[in-house]
Amino acid sequence: METQTLPPQEQTLPGSEQKMNPKPVTDDPDYKASEKLKDKIAFITGGDSGIGKATAILFAKEGAKLAIVYLNEHEDAEETQSLVEKYGSECLLIPGDISKEDFCKEAIKKTVDKYGRIDILVNNAAEQHEAKEITDIETKNLIHTFEVNIFSMFYITKAALPHMKEDSAIINTTSVTAYKGSPELLDYSSTKGAIVAFTRSLSQNLAEKKIRVNGVAPGPIWTPLIPASFDEERVSKHGKKTPMKRAGQPVEVAPCYLFLASKASSYMTGQVLHPDGGTVVNG
Repeated sequence: METQTLPPQEQTLPGSEQKMNPKPVTDDPDYKASEKLKDKIAFITGGDSGIGKATAILFAKEGAKLAIVYLNEHEDAEETQSLVEKYGSECLLIPGDISKEDFCKEAIKKTVDKYGRIDILVNNAAEQHEAKEITDIETKNLIHTFEVNIFSMFYITKAALPHMKEDSAIINTTSVTAYKGSPELLDYSSTKGAIVAFTRSLSQNLAEKKIRVNGVAPGPIWTPLIPASFDEERVSKHGKKTPMKRAGQPVEVAPCYLFLASKASSYMTGQVLHPDGGTVVNG
């Protein structure tokens, strides 16, 4: 992947891939699949774009059928669905707000009604709001960030577990900010730290049921959330502080989810992978 200065973007939360320049790289056309997830059913939040989209595409190539939850980015979601189907799989689209427990329950129900079960649960969707000082954090944004980023993981996991059997996998998206902090994303970083603790605790809780729970902590990745959250200057420098001096692409993160979803990681639970451009977090 080339190092580049990212141009100015005009976006509003939650962000759309269709408006990004350049568009994130979410597919590797040269990838050779080997049926690692043949006949598996995967449920992915935030699967319409960015990391979730790249993961959905990779899962589809490896034989999984998909259910994708997203807020309201219908054009992004339909593009993801089209790519999943291009690779010979199925993709159920479920739009709605995961900050609401009733919607989370309904999303799981729709998935089970269509596919009969859930083998892989990817809790990935998130939002963030930049604030220069803690006094600048609006209470409504603070509450909603926790509702979307961590409360939803409880809602969705609770609803999904009755439909998950032995050897199923849960994968939670945390962030490098959970380990090194972020002075202007205090609430977002706090939710990501909570996700690490949730992942470790849930892994112990479900070990006897033989359901593995792991996480992925991406560094600065080029997704719609970035131009939708930050000003032009910060967007232009996104990823430049990493040892690799660039932002990562979603296609570079998706293999972490595939590894954790497949039998290749059968002796791993309660762990977090770190595709972060070389930042050492000792986590």
